[in-house]
Amino acid sequence: MEIQELVSYYLYEDTKRVEVSFRLTTDSEDEIRNDVINLDESKEFGYELIQESTDFFNFDDDDFDDDDDSDFQTIDEDILLSFLNEYYIVYTEKLPKVEII
Repeated sequence: MEIQELVSYYLYEDTKRVEVSFRLTTDSEDEIRNDVINLDESKEFGYELIQESTDFFNFDDDDFDDDDDSDFQTIDEDILLSFLNEYYIVYTEKLPKVEII
């Protein structure tokens, strides 16, 4: 059992969860698996999924209002994929059932 393709993911910053859609090597193109995982689970496995970034747009424009120093969070897909593969090997009972799309 290995994740072949990470179809999509969405980070819920307010609840510290990540929603993932993926396919295993045994799944067909018409099949997909969906899950929502608490980010604390990844930390227990030694993975830091959240990457802080401040350069979403690399503006050099003088008209850009730089008063807002808000950071945004992203997820490194390679790290997410590694975590998910390990997570579902350890917790095989948590592997989501396949859905037909």
